[in-house]
Amino acid sequence: MRLALLALDGVFDTGLTVLMDTFAMANELSALQGAAETPFEVRVTSARPEIRTGLGLTLRPEPASAIGQPDWKPDWIVVPAPGVRDPAALAAMLGRDEAKEAAARLRDWYALGINVAGACIGTFLVAESGLLDGHDATTTWSLSPLFRQRYPKVRLDDSRMIAVSGRLVTAGAAMGHLDLALWLMRRQSPELAALVARFMLIDRRPSQAKYMIPDFLAHADPLVERFERWAREHLAEGFSLQAATKALAVTPRTLQRRTEAVLGKSPLAFFQDLRVQRAEHLIALGHDLGHVAAEVGYADAATLRNLLRRRLGRGVRELRADA
Repeated sequence: MRLALLALDGVFDTGLTVLMDTFAMANELSALQGAAETPFEVRVTSARPEIRTGLGLTLRPEPASAIGQPDWKPDWIVVPAPGVRDPAALAAMLGRDEAKEAAARLRDWYALGINVAGACIGTFLVAESGLLDGHDATTTWSLSPLFRQRYPKVRLDDSRMIAVSGRLVTAGAAMGHLDLALWLMRRQSPELAALVARFMLIDRRPSQAKYMIPDFLAHADPLVERFERWAREHLAEGFSLQAATKALAVTPRTLQRRTEAVLGKSPLAFFQDLRVQRAEHLIALGHDLGHVAAEVGYADAATLRNLLRRRLGRGVRELRADA
């Protein structure tokens, strides 16, 4: 399998090197097992003759113009994350000529039959190309409000660790680069991918959901932030859309529209997320399940237990689907 890692100036060091190191480990283990051929050929590419990583390391990548030529047509273009995390800085970076040129190249390469993948904030660059319009995708959960706002045509599910849609694959937050590397590796050899995961002590994570911080996401919008505070104060009472909108002095339609736009879910679904987060925190502290159920507004422990099991089951199904 041939892979080209499309790196912009200021690339996220960990994202780029995780991809490189994971495939290098696969090649090394394959050689130790007596394989006649190296399973993965990985090259870093860029439109610049030289790039500096986010931490200041210097790289001399292969020219992006060489991709698609007879002697170098990779199976996959993989976009690691740029080294920016602030929404305003990210928006500014995406508006620069380098990002626009990279997005145009992604469209051209995809038209040549080359598959495209992006991890973490690299998914924004893939979305900038327009390739993700009408497709399922995931992204780093912490920037999902900006992603929804900027790319409304993309079917975003930020709870996913890996989202596959035809010849397009996206992966979640920072260490999603690792999940993406293993996903690609499994396309070539499931056995080798499993061996690499064991050597590198990599656990499979089907979902980002348990890592997400709901109140962090809520801060992306003033109304949603106020709703989040109201919700936390009323977890034990259960959800009431009428009570919430009255307290916030907005219409149900307005609250529904804002939570969908910012969080990609209804007020009730967000309230449920807060319940589960609080419940898992209390359970980890050793509280009795019956006490926890009362704290988060459930009539009995059985109801809460079933909810937690359903969420676990969803994660297992996603893990199988991504395999």
